[in-house]
Amino acid sequence: MGEAMFGYGDYRDYEDFRDNFRIRVPDNFNYSFDCLDVLAAESPDKVCLIWDSDDGGGRTWTFLEMKRHTDAAARFFKSLGIGKGDRVMLILKRKIHFWFAILGLIKIGAVSIPATHMLITSDIIYRNKSASVNAIVCCDDDRLLMAIEEAQSASASVGHLIRVGTQEAGCPLLHHWENFDAGIAAHMEGPELPRVTVNEDPMMLYFTSGTTGYPKMVLHNHLFPLAHIVTAKYWHNLHEGSIHFTLADTGWGKAVWGKLFGQWLCRATVFVYDHNKLVVQKLMKMLAKHRVTSFCAPPTVYKVLLTADFSKYDLSALEYATSAGEPLNESVYEEFLRRTGIRIHECYGQTETVPVILTSPYTEPRAGSLGKANPMYELLFLKPDGTELKGPGEGEMCLRMKPGDPGVFMGYYRTPDLMKLVWQGGVYHTGDLAEIDADGYVYFIGRADDIIKSAGYRIGPFEVESVIQQHPAVLEVAVTGVPDEIRGQAIRASIILREGVAGDDALRKEIRAFVKANAAAYKVPRIIEFVDELPKTISGKVRRAQMREEAAK
Repeated sequence: MGEAMFGYGDYRDYEDFRDNFRIRVPDNFNYSFDCLDVLAAESPDKVCLIWDSDDGGGRTWTFLEMKRHTDAAARFFKSLGIGKGDRVMLILKRKIHFWFAILGLIKIGAVSIPATHMLITSDIIYRNKSASVNAIVCCDDDRLLMAIEEAQSASASVGHLIRVGTQEAGCPLLHHWENFDAGIAAHMEGPELPRVTVNEDPMMLYFTSGTTGYPKMVLHNHLFPLAHIVTAKYWHNLHEGSIHFTLADTGWGKAVWGKLFGQWLCRATVFVYDHNKLVVQKLMKMLAKHRVTSFCAPPTVYKVLLTADFSKYDLSALEYATSAGEPLNESVYEEFLRRTGIRIHECYGQTETVPVILTSPYTEPRAGSLGKANPMYELLFLKPDGTELKGPGEGEMCLRMKPGDPGVFMGYYRTPDLMKLVWQGGVYHTGDLAEIDADGYVYFIGRADDIIKSAGYRIGPFEVESVIQQHPAVLEVAVTGVPDEIRGQAIRASIILREGVAGDDALRKEIRAFVKANAAAYKVPRIIEFVDELPKTISGKVRRAQMREEAAK
């Protein structure tokens, strides 16, 4: 299984990668059958997943063990009447049950809907109604269990409630709940499961963590896992001996990017750290304890990591580092390189896609750049007048491809009008602005609706944030435009300060002077506010639209 089966390989350089990379698409590919089961037969004792937690529990899982528990989960779901096409919401944090559940659902052709544990009752009702959810599998979290209970009266489609954990819930449950652990234990033995899916069948659905409006429902088919070969081999740079750690909650699309799909296609081991609150010292201990070789996290996590004393932890096993979610500030990139000798490889993608732009092993990282285009897709940049950019310059990142191509979403479920807005003439519009240079490197500017237009200048939030982030007092910063009678918009910087730093007018003046000394004068923020936190999506992206709305009230 691997390169011989699916047709990809190693390349001399980016040009060779760009011109010759292909994925051989099998008939009726099913990740659980064609990856997990194959590896369970070929390498039954190889560790596929290492799970550790702050609670002191932890263990390893081999491919054979994972297959047996996945099959048991599939049989359990079938015993409840759940089958092909049914929609099952998974709210499982970083519990091992997530892997059993999602892989079992893939086998029986059901549609999994990973969701964050941060949902409240109204969020759950919205999802249940929008997707006609048939069942919910939930972790042993009393607040979540109660929210699901409260949502039931408005969720007519939900026929099965399933919870994990061997203990009784600590809150009163008024509805009947199946126990997932007991269900798996009861179905460890049973008949082999038949194949029931084809490539074009829907496999999973994500509610996007958008910056405006209600979340959209992004639907993927069974070729989505196969396209993550690019993620694991050509972005994470994994090999058979790799231990890869993506820091992501399973409710975020990034989890299957880094905790499930491409990693096993590369025969790598996945490391999972089950925690409720991120503490930098504990995170560093986990990296050292489990000899992690490949680490992926959003830029905000790298910023937090750099507050730790690296001399206290043995990170000698670390070979590779990657980042996505938002652009990485140059100062963070340079400081991580100085401490570890490792260059962080960036990537850009959306819930609707796999990586679109990536810094592959064949691409020399450049600070501030997302990398170069994924050879699977034709990347183009459109100017404001809709014409295509030829050569270096700025524009909206767009892709020529077809819905349902490997790694490309099938569409927005039940909202075809939304598809017309983003898919026009065979071109998918990402809504993100970027600059491409003469060498093909791409630099993120911002969401089209995040661009600040001030006194005739067009300013990307990231270009201002990158400067402010270099100030020694700043831990995090988000830049937005706010209405201004004279300029149209003024630049506002919302800043989280490092521990022990007091925010006052003197520091505001210092930060303005710092920006003026390191950037064009028109990029100096007129408004600087010191805040305790920034509104973010579950994936760690700053909700700038929310910040603009709150400022306008």
